[in-house]
Amino acid sequence: LLAQFCTSHWEAFYSVSSAQMDEIIAGIRNSGVRYLWVTRGDTSRFKDGHADDRGIVVPWCDQLRVLCHASIGGFWTHCGLNSTIESLYAGVPMLTFPLFWDQVPNSKQIVQDWKTGWRVKKPEIASERLVTRDEITELVKRFMDLNSDERKEMSKRAREVQEICREAAAENGSSITNLDAFLKDISRA
Repeated sequence: LLAQFCTSHWEAFYSVSSAQMDEIIAGIRNSGVRYLWVTRGDTSRFKDGHADDRGIVVPWCDQLRVLCHASIGGFWTHCGLNSTIESLYAGVPMLTFPLFWDQVPNSKQIVQDWKTGWRVKKPEIASERLVTRDEITELVKRFMDLNSDERKEMSKRAREVQEICREAAAENGSSITNLDAFLKDISRA
């Protein structure tokens, strides 16, 4: 599981509360899954009774390269546009934890429209209510159970969307064609 939090000082202002972060850390740790946690924030909580032999905490990684690695079975994401696109391109199912702005509709698309992930905190849950470590532990265990029917279906959908993304990014794909048309259009102005 790749977990990503607080990728900039600016985003730290809009990040989850300290209490919620403690619940997330404990929940992922208690799930028993191996994880890579990427955070530029305070990492002392990982050293204070939260660190274990299943996890690695780093301040930065080449996210797309990591997501494309075969050992990554899932991505806990805030649903920023770049993270969403990279995960779709890599074909990695997502646990979504949107915080604000475009992250909320991105999460909706991931979960409801594309069916390539699950939302950690349901929209109907009061925003001030913490998602508990026990809820997170059970969700992560279910999410990472590669033999469950629901996980198999989600992984299948992620691979289908991955193929669409890769075709669009390939030579003569729709992304390249549209970008070329845009550049030609603005160069005439």
